[in-house]
Amino acid sequence: MTTKSRLASWLIQYNTLLMLIILIVVSASLSDVFLSPQNLWNLARQLVPLALVSIGMLLVILTGGIDLSVGALAAIGAMIMSMLLPYLPEGGAIGLFVGVLIAMVGGAALGAVTGSLVAAFSMAPFIASLAMMTVARGIAFMMSNGQPVRFPTGSVTGDLLRSFGSSALPGIGMPWPVLLALAVISTFVVIMSQTKFGRLVTATGSNEVAVRLAGLAVGRYKLMVYVIAGALAALAGIVATSRTAVGTANTGIGLELDAIAACVIGGALLSGGKGSVINTIVGVLILGLIGNIMNLLSVPAYPQQIIKGVIIVFAVLLQNINGELKRT
Repeated sequence: MTTKSRLASWLIQYNTLLMLIILIVVSASLSDVFLSPQNLWNLARQLVPLALVSIGMLLVILTGGIDLSVGALAAIGAMIMSMLLPYLPEGGAIGLFVGVLIAMVGGAALGAVTGSLVAAFSMAPFIASLAMMTVARGIAFMMSNGQPVRFPTGSVTGDLLRSFGSSALPGIGMPWPVLLALAVISTFVVIMSQTKFGRLVTATGSNEVAVRLAGLAVGRYKLMVYVIAGALAALAGIVATSRTAVGTANTGIGLELDAIAACVIGGALLSGGKGSVINTIVGVLILGLIGNIMNLLSVPAYPQQIIKGVIIVFAVLLQNINGELKRT
């Protein structure tokens, strides 16, 4: 292989990271506000729900599946948390932990239903998750009777959750939700790279037949990824509602599509077996940067959607070219 070929191969292999760097440089040159700490921290805070949902989506995609219900499950998490606030123990952090745990269990339970349909009944992931998306969104509207649920005034737990969504670490200015996202990202980086679970999830998407012939319970791992995706989606809904102090059944609309886009931009194959947590987060950052610089430049929302679509197509084309180079 010539030097030019090696350089081309390297550029294509690391296209996601290069795309992020180029976007940062272009954004900084187009707007003086872009690199300000306030803008960067606000951008990071806004991307936390998408990052959490994208990690769960990545796990599902690695098995060769898809989960269209995560946006609706984020609404379930937001509604459960908002409605529980008046009844949680007024112990501050204890009450908040209990509420978050209950909401995540609710999201995980609905994720388990989707996973069971896929793993036990061999239903197509697209159909199973599409059905759950409709059901979960309907449940969210029924829980709230179609009305927003505001955090109760005078609630210690509610005030703590509101403070979590709007305040930052003293000194460095890092928002608390960003710290939570970093902890979750770090955890799943280790899980997917250093544990048997992570290796088998990836192997299931690469060659499910071989995993079955090895005597491993493929269905169990498929079920588990949908459970994790549901729990992370509910957590994302809680983070989203903590910023506004209002729980609504419309939380997370379109979030599943952005999560799929982030995974694809990050190099994950929708057929399964390929993808990483770090690259997925880079995909999240790319999507966020596009929206952020467009907002700073006062570009309307519709052109932003067109540009996102073009970037997704471009990312997939680069993956295909990379695959062809590896084969040749």
